[in-house]
Amino acid sequence: MPSEGPESLAAGVLQTPAPGLRRLIAPNPSPFTYTGTCTYIVGEGETAIVDPGPDDDAHLRGLLAATAGERVAYIVVTHTHRDHSALTAKLAAATGAEVVGARPHVPRPGAPQGLDAAHDLAYAPARVLAEGDSVTIGEHRLTALATPGHAGNHLAFVWGDALFSGDHVMGWSTSVVAPPDGSMGDYMASLEKLRDRPETIYWPGHGGPVTEPNRYVRGLITHRRQRETAILARLEAGPATIAEIVEKNYAGLAPKLKGAAALSTLAHLEDLLARGLAQRGDGAALAAVYERR
Repeated sequence: MPSEGPESLAAGVLQTPAPGLRRLIAPNPSPFTYTGTCTYIVGEGETAIVDPGPDDDAHLRGLLAATAGERVAYIVVTHTHRDHSALTAKLAAATGAEVVGARPHVPRPGAPQGLDAAHDLAYAPARVLAEGDSVTIGEHRLTALATPGHAGNHLAFVWGDALFSGDHVMGWSTSVVAPPDGSMGDYMASLEKLRDRPETIYWPGHGGPVTEPNRYVRGLITHRRQRETAILARLEAGPATIAEIVEKNYAGLAPKLKGAAALSTLAHLEDLLARGLAQRGDGAALAAVYERR
């Protein structure tokens, strides 16, 4: 379960939430980033920085001050959304660290953009990590765990009995899954992958830690299945557009969040289409009429 509220998650304040771990939150609060992106510093003396965050000079200065006199051996990236990786190049230039982690994002030609524009296309790792690959920093080890769904290149990183979960699992909100890069089928499979793992705490890309993560992940799976059931129920009542489904299933949602709800609904519909449970009419995906099959 989540264990920190926004009052303890102020941007620009270096904190030590666990032994061997420091956290500095970037000054990029929004409805999609909560109080800002969490950047983590693992180790002391020799360190790794997990998700350097957005291209923000104040955040860069904060990270350099936090690691002054230490060696930053690695910059580790969970995925290439700009709020997580855009500072990578500047931080690597300033520290000499090796950039490792997620593979670069390659847009699909002709695909609808969705949140693809959120990807950092300048990101260029020295080494892409695959499932099971590790980096060692002093007595600390970070091991990659493939968790696609929120982003096609999303990785989580096992650190002892903890997991850096990026944007795959966050305590303050469910993840946005936005086509064409986001995949609901992959996201659900990644949740199932985490459901019974042994880690006892998650350090996410936004918000405070998730304690009791197995219980929390099971809750996320249930929530998504309920969304799917609601979409199918709406289609049982007759053909509908995504806008009509959102109006029915997200009653009272703030207007500024309806775009994200539409993309999440599209991700569910794409999964239902792939499973033969729905069908789509002609036209662009967000404007098409969908039916129960």
